[in-house]
Amino acid sequence: MKILVTGTAGFIGYHLIKRLLERGDEVVGLDNINDYYDLRVKYGRLEETGIENAENIDYGKLIQSKKYDNYKFIKLNLEDREAITKLFEKEKFDKVCNLAAQAGVRYSLTNPYAYIDSNIVGFVNLLEACRHNDVKHLAYASSSSVYGLNETMPFSVHDNVDHPISLYAASKKSNELMAHTYSHLYNLPTTGLRFFTVYGPWGRPDMALFLFTKAILEGKPIDVFNYGEMKRDFTYIDDIVEGVIRVIDNPPKGDPNWSGKQPDPGSSKAPYKIYNIGNNNPVKLMDFIEAIENAIGKKAEKNMLPIQPGDVPATYADVTDLIEDLGYKPATPIEEGINNFVKWYREFYNV
Repeated sequence: MKILVTGTAGFIGYHLIKRLLERGDEVVGLDNINDYYDLRVKYGRLEETGIENAENIDYGKLIQSKKYDNYKFIKLNLEDREAITKLFEKEKFDKVCNLAAQAGVRYSLTNPYAYIDSNIVGFVNLLEACRHNDVKHLAYASSSSVYGLNETMPFSVHDNVDHPISLYAASKKSNELMAHTYSHLYNLPTTGLRFFTVYGPWGRPDMALFLFTKAILEGKPIDVFNYGEMKRDFTYIDDIVEGVIRVIDNPPKGDPNWSGKQPDPGSSKAPYKIYNIGNNNPVKLMDFIEAIENAIGKKAEKNMLPIQPGDVPATYADVTDLIEDLGYKPATPIEEGINNFVKWYREFYNV
């Protein structure tokens, strides 16, 4: 298959394309390489996939990987409609996996327009390009944050998610609504993936695992929000990638039993589907911190703080649909995943 993966300088995108390339798919990677977090990590990921000298890459130019014959990379903004249109017309993708987005809940409180540009304008550009170029399946990153004020645990794709509490979450819910519209109107198969707190080697520097590891190694205090009374369904990167690949390979066909009288939010008569990809095993924040301390071999000094605006106290994924439809359930234990991350962190930063 020829697959476009957006967000390939990002955490999940980097791991996904390595798996796709290793199994023989032809891949075009796209990223705007913005400076939302430490560019050394983004450049490092690109270099690992044979895209060298990333800081000097020309905008809009396809670059051939030095490591994989079946991989090319292009630096582009999703909101650049003309450039996206040209790329699709030229490359003729079979499938698209959209992982590019302005990420982060807290950042959306102070930089709202970044989310509208990338996550709304950029997403409609992709939908239009898929529609006009006979793309067979669009899989895209949604987020567990769409569950918002929902307190029914575990979170199910069949739950109502109309009460987001951050603009980031609202932008991801908007993606799901926009995708359904295109599935319904143009028979474009789309699948939304609600990721639950992804972690692992090459992880994002704005996420708790990275921030905690860095601070503990530097002997600095860590900020523990909601006084440690948080639970997260931490999901290891390899488990996420396995789930994404199974989704890409299995476009939705639409549910003939779907009823408008009792509408199920997670599916449709149209070729549209939503999946949770989570570990189905929420971990207390204090237990998570203890696992990091054990991996590093050093105790953390803790700043206990109230919950932040836009944060939810707990996440917990119901992955029944993922198991029933695709025969898959994430299962990497938190201790194993954290050990792998700490090992990578020490090697990358030489500490």
